[in-house]
Amino acid sequence: MLKTRIITALVLLAVLLPVLFFNYFPAFALVVTLFVGAAVWEGARLFGLTEGKAGAAGLVGAGLFVLLMYTAKPGSVNALYGVAALLWIIRYAPTLGLGLPPLKGAANWSLAITFTFAVFAAFFAIVGLFLHSPLYLLSVMVLVWIADIGAYFSGKAFGKRKLAPSISPGKSWEGAIGGAIAVLVIASLSVFLADAAAPWLQDTFAYKLHARFGWALTLLVLLVIVMFSVIGDLFESALKRRAGIKDSSQLLPGHGGVLDRVDALIPVLPMAALVTSWL
Repeated sequence: MLKTRIITALVLLAVLLPVLFFNYFPAFALVVTLFVGAAVWEGARLFGLTEGKAGAAGLVGAGLFVLLMYTAKPGSVNALYGVAALLWIIRYAPTLGLGLPPLKGAANWSLAITFTFAVFAAFFAIVGLFLHSPLYLLSVMVLVWIADIGAYFSGKAFGKRKLAPSISPGKSWEGAIGGAIAVLVIASLSVFLADAAAPWLQDTFAYKLHARFGWALTLLVLLVIVMFSVIGDLFESALKRRAGIKDSSQLLPGHGGVLDRVDALIPVLPMAALVTSWL
């Protein structure tokens, strides 16, 4: 399993890093569209659609994403980010405490539609942040990865109080706090280094936040990002638990599916893109 995970990771890096840093938008848009189609397909399966219908949903989703990517106006895209952020605040976060609706019924399909909307918003945010700069996009994603890595090691070392035992028994409050501390420390360090020794870091999310809003609001935004990265992870775990599956798919051998890899990013990316529009 470890060998499979490593091989898959290396293949993904070999594909994604050149696409990201050569800054060639058509290739980037193609890769993002493929991921959108896969994410919509996986999401449809999590909400109870058959393989055939889920596959059709993935194709339609990818096609619609391409159409909107080349026709949507900036104002409507910002509205998309805002609605997605509200959905996570007023719809998905409370669901972690209240529970998901049954797999069959109007409530399930309503949730499926809004979740697909949230997935679209996340991938639109990927495109928007990439157009700002590849480094800027990566700087947002790295914050989520740092939170995840920090939470893992903090949870292993200190985890005692379960964060959401009925959804993801392995997660702890200590892990979440450790992840937040890791993000605050590393983001703060990157801001200091940008002015002192690494000016290329000035084109990062944390640095732009600090330059525009100062330390207090920057740290608050970073904490919100960490909080919603955890919510995104837990929400997808709840969907998988309800569907009775371990991974959203097996598209990425050793890593599960696309949603398994971007679950924590889905709520964060639209929020980061919305904040970026204010910078």
